Amino acid sequence: MDTIFALASAQGKAGVAVIRLSGPHAHRAAAALTGGDLPPRGIKLRTLRDPDGSRLDDGLILTFQTPASFTGEDVAELQIHGSTASVNAVLRSLSEADGLRVADPGEFTRRALENGKMDLTQVEGLADLIDAETEAQRKQAQAILAGKLGGLAERWRRDLIRAASLLEAVIDFADEDIPTDVTPEVRDLVSGVMTDLKREADGVKIAERIRTGFEVAIVGLPNAGKSTLLNALAGRDAAITSEYAGTTRDVIEVRMDLAGLPVTLLDTAGLRDTEDYVESLGIELARKRAEAADLRVFLAESPEELGVPMQDGDIQVLPKADLREGSDGGISGKTGQGIDALISQISYVLGGRSTSHGIATRERHRIAITKSMDSLGSAMTVLESGPDLYDIAAEELRTAIRALESLVGRIDVETLLDEIFSSFCLGK
Repeated sequence: MDTIFALASAQGKAGVAVIRLSGPHAHRAAAALTGGDLPPRGIKLRTLRDPDGSRLDDGLILTFQTPASFTGEDVAELQIHGSTASVNAVLRSLSEADGLRVADPGEFTRRALENGKMDLTQVEGLADLIDAETEAQRKQAQAILAGKLGGLAERWRRDLIRAASLLEAVIDFADEDIPTDVTPEVRDLVSGVMTDLKREADGVKIAERIRTGFEVAIVGLPNAGKSTLLNALAGRDAAITSEYAGTTRDVIEVRMDLAGLPVTLLDTAGLRDTEDYVESLGIELARKRAEAADLRVFLAESPEELGVPMQDGDIQVLPKADLREGSDGGISGKTGQGIDALISQISYVLGGRSTSHGIATRERHRIAITKSMDSLGSAMTVLESGPDLYDIAAEELRTAIRALESLVGRIDVETLLDEIFSSFCLGK
């Protein structure tokens, strides 16, 4: 396998930059930069020089020996000063060394997967952790990276293998003196797995929202103060406001962190009948986005007048409270009245929903889990017909096991790998 190298820290000026090497020549290449041998494992402060002996920089050299490294290979990390010139000089020197090449995006993590240091769900968890912007996203990604979903999948797989082996023992040794009524134990094993799978499948939508962000749509009549409210919530002028109705034509999105949850606020066109073709397009888009959002904030006396049905958890507030007398329960983006209460209410509703999420976070996870559940359902149906159909039930169990193996990347995932790793940076 090639020895690869790349900048593992962010591009640009910094106090420290980290350059990572992995592969059979990683230690040799690191030693060449220091002009001498390095211990196979440890940390040393050294002066780095190019092949001509010119000084490149001072830095710490960390070495890890196979298999006790992130990739499972010999690894060296160079911690140098984070100037662009210093980083480029060291990278240029490494590129001229024999047997080394620049890593492809995500190649370090891919090698960790191929060498059994991570499963596919942990790879996805690492990608999510790098992208995490809120506390909820960080916690969710850490759970996946720690192997919780892979651990669940392995436990389910182990129970199903036990169930299948019971059925196959009866099939293979039908003439022997062994108990043939294994149905109760198999049923208990399969039922337990199906209960877990259903819980995870039901929680994927919320878990995926924590990963990608909840959408909250602000809807109302023209000039109800939607854009002013969005600007107040965002703390900046994200949307144009004016006294003229129909100013907002497109959906304006602002991403926020509310109580640790990722939330995208949507400012939509005012809902009304209009003969203006461009405005009508914006209104139609507003209705679609509002109906598809996770939560809607209605700025209206009565939500029914907007033609967008209220759903469970939706919030209604009276608009332009600054122009009303006795406007309890109203809101004003101009004065800030009711803003804190609205933020608390949105956070409460979305926080309550987020408690029902499981460990599975992606549509890929849901598909694999659903396939396994379908096969288990078929196995349970066949199982009730007795030992004569145990072979069919066993095959359904094997199909369910293969679906779970695809979840953690053991089989049938080659087509996914390029897409997954292309989202990683070069040094990861």
